[in-house]
Amino acid sequence: MTRESKKGDSRGQGLCVQFVFFKVAQEWRRLPPKERESGMRDFEDKVTATGSAVPTLSYSTIGLSAKADFMLWRRAETPEPLQEGLARLLQTGIGRYLEVTNLYFGLTRSSVYTGRRTSQEQAIDEAERLPYFVLYPFTKTADWYILPTEVRQGMMNEHIKVGRSFPAIRQVLLYSTGLADQEFIVGYETRNLDLFQDLVTALRHTEGRRYTLSDTPIFTCIHRSLDDTLALL
Repeated sequence: MTRESKKGDSRGQGLCVQFVFFKVAQEWRRLPPKERESGMRDFEDKVTATGSAVPTLSYSTIGLSAKADFMLWRRAETPEPLQEGLARLLQTGIGRYLEVTNLYFGLTRSSVYTGRRTSQEQAIDEAERLPYFVLYPFTKTADWYILPTEVRQGMMNEHIKVGRSFPAIRQVLLYSTGLADQEFIVGYETRNLDLFQDLVTALRHTEGRRYTLSDTPIFTCIHRSLDDTLALL
C-alpha cells in the first residue's frame, strides 16, 4: 500500500520516525546476572526518561532473524531527540554490548494517490499495537516515475483496493526519499501472519509490482514490553 507524498499538503507531516535494530554481543550473556540486570535497568531508565518527547515501542526478533535480537520503534517532532536518545542508550550497561545492525529513518507524509488517510493505511497514531509487526525498506524503479500520472494512479488504485480487502491488517508508511538509501519504509501490523502472507501474495500479482526495485531486508517482530524484550536476551 505504498504511495508517494502529496506536495504542499501538510497533513501528517513533521513527524520523524526511527526503527533501530540491535544485536547483543555474546560477551553480554557471559556477564554475572547482577551486572546484566543493572545494565538492562540502566537502558530502561534512559528510554523512560525521554517520556512523551520520544515515544518508544519495543519488539523482539529473537528466533525470527539472525540479523538482530530486538528493535525499538521511536518517534519525535525533529530528528535531534532521536539521535541524542540513541547515543545515550548505547552508553548504558547493556548498550556497550549492542551493535546497531539496521536503522531506518523517515517522515510521515500525506499521499498523492488517495484523498483520505484511514487507520488501516497509516496506523502510526493508533493507541493499541498489534502483536506482529513486519518491516521492510522499499524503492520504486526509475521507470515508475516517468510513467504518466494517470497510469501510476491506475496501478495504485489496484494496489490500494487489494490492501483494503484485508481490513484486519494495518500499515505504517514512512517517506525516506532523499534521506536514506531506500525511498519508503513500510510496516504492517497484524494478529495473524498467515493472513499477512495472503496480502503479500495478492500484492505481488498486481501490475505495480513490475516497478519494485527492492523491498528487502524484511524483519518480522513481536511486540513486547521493554522489560520482556530485554529479558529474552
